[in-house]
Amino acid sequence: MKIWITGGSGFVGTQLSERLLNERHTVVAVGSRPEFDGVRHENFRYISADTTREGEWQEELRGADAVVNLTGRSIFRYWTDAAKKAIYASRVATTQNIVAALEADPGREKILVSTSAVGYYGDRGDDVLTEASPRGEGFLADVSKDWEAAALEAAHKGVRVVIARLGIVLGSDGGALKQMLLPFRLGLGGPLGDGRHWFPWIHEDDLISAILFVLNEKGITGPVNMTAPNPVQNRTFVKALGRAVRRPAIIPVPGCVLRTIMGEFGEVLLSSQRVLPVKLLDAGFQFAYPDVYPALKHLVRR
Repeated sequence: MKIWITGGSGFVGTQLSERLLNERHTVVAVGSRPEFDGVRHENFRYISADTTREGEWQEELRGADAVVNLTGRSIFRYWTDAAKKAIYASRVATTQNIVAALEADPGREKILVSTSAVGYYGDRGDDVLTEASPRGEGFLADVSKDWEAAALEAAHKGVRVVIARLGIVLGSDGGALKQMLLPFRLGLGGPLGDGRHWFPWIHEDDLISAILFVLNEKGITGPVNMTAPNPVQNRTFVKALGRAVRRPAIIPVPGCVLRTIMGEFGEVLLSSQRVLPVKLLDAGFQFAYPDVYPALKHLVRR
């Protein structure tokens, strides 16, 4: 297949490209970097483009068999009004432009796997959340609603649409874990607030495998939670990470400090989402890293 990946120069996009190339697919990656040499293969091509704007990149997308939309500005920052606009546009405008470029082709199936986030569910305490659970409240829930609605428009063109609701992706060379490792290795890690909020996570290898799985499973459509089957509370996660780096993880960060330093995003760091990947499990997907300590141990030592 010819597979397009928007956000293809990120750490998830890079790994996904390599896996697809190993399976003999052709990959075109689109990203905001002027140049990208993270993947070198005769069947790989990189295009630099601002996907929040219409452009020539859309013309080339029309011939794709599948599109994996990973684009989205990082939420791990202080949320100014400008930052929130960039977070929204990078997700919603990009997805709208992708769908506009996709053409109906009754002769062959086309697939759009478009990411969303567990932020869709808002702050839900100890509630067990599946793909059937209703949307929550807050900025990320609102962004996710519009993001998913934009992707689902592709279904009107006969495209099979999968909405990948991502948890916190744990990777050895990017994402949240990379930012956590230094303070934890210095023995300065600890729970956020009281540590009782649920932390929906997924190992990077399982995320890549899950994306490949839904690309190939024709019966899977709509929202799919891409999180490990065993979510943990924040206090359990930091204890496991401290154990993985062989350092104590006992210095808490009070919630009031997080709110003061990080503003609105501080509230998100304290939000609770006990998410289960019911659709993946029901379809027979096998997680390589269902439990948090083995996952962290593997990534820390990778």
